[in-house]
Amino acid sequence: MGSSTKKKKEKQKDFQKPKYKVGKTQAKASNFTDTSFKSKAMGSPAAAIVMGHQSLSTDAPNFTQQFKHSLSLASSSKSDKQRREALAYLTSQLSTSPPSNPVGTNALLKKLLPLVSDSSTPVRAQLIKLLHNLPGDEVKHGTEHASMYIRAGMTHLSADISNDSLSVMEWLVEVAGSELVNCPGGWVKTLSTFCAMMGWAVSSANGGWTSAGKTSMKAKDAQALARQIMALSKFLQAGFAEESSKTETTAQYWNILYGVPRAPNAFEYLNLSGARRDEEGEIYSNKEARQQVFHRRFLDAVNKGLDKAKKEGGATGRAASVLEQVLKDAMADFEPSTALDTQDLLDLW
Repeated sequence: MGSSTKKKKEKQKDFQKPKYKVGKTQAKASNFTDTSFKSKAMGSPAAAIVMGHQSLSTDAPNFTQQFKHSLSLASSSKSDKQRREALAYLTSQLSTSPPSNPVGTNALLKKLLPLVSDSSTPVRAQLIKLLHNLPGDEVKHGTEHASMYIRAGMTHLSADISNDSLSVMEWLVEVAGSELVNCPGGWVKTLSTFCAMMGWAVSSANGGWTSAGKTSMKAKDAQALARQIMALSKFLQAGFAEESSKTETTAQYWNILYGVPRAPNAFEYLNLSGARRDEEGEIYSNKEARQQVFHRRFLDAVNKGLDKAKKEGGATGRAASVLEQVLKDAMADFEPSTALDTQDLLDLW
């Protein structure tokens, strides 16, 4: 029985058509890994398996490379998790003693400030933690650049982004309040942003559009408004702060006149090479000038907003009372000027 089966299989082989391989071999896949290896004789003392195209390195990336890589991920990664983790790494380096920042505060802010309006709440929260670890003396040099991103975030359509941007504004007022109110656009544009955020209608100087006020207020909105009023109070305190005494010794006087400026862009306020500024982008470098433009453009709108806020009572009413006292103290020595102001000069020009 077995022999007959064997004979049948042998006969079937005669009728099978052999398959021949012709042409080129199939191309290898792009992720193909060469696993071929050669081995020396196992009996030799130097027996080993050698893999082809293998490269190993014991040198890890240095700290500067790691820091720059994390900064790049934080500013450009598409993943929310990667941005947050990169910011956390940067925060840990800035919180060490002494802080580790190989790129400098100015370069760090230029990369990270766009994250003020980031769509991810954890990313924005981590950014705020990072900002609080930056040295205030170095932040002051980039105040104008920082204020532009913060103002954009404060007027964002998302309430969460607007609230987090307000936290960043509070931080900037705390570390660089004087520089903020003295930089181009730092006074008028920031006041306009606060009023737009709170819904306090402000008429433009040339009779243009006005911002619409809020018709109704929920409990959450009332709490947010109270916080916004307190932030505005701190900003106004920085803008109306008494200026330091101008009495200088003879040596200090001559140093001011003929000394070499140490701050970057020391003559930026002259705007020698830039475009002509309007009233909003102007620099108001003293308390009197800031009082003048505030009285003319914002005082009526702020007073009307405070009257409504005080009627709400609670935290909103208490915050309104604080701001009202700040304004009373700030404008106590104010006398409206009859001289031509900046806007009048621009109109004549």
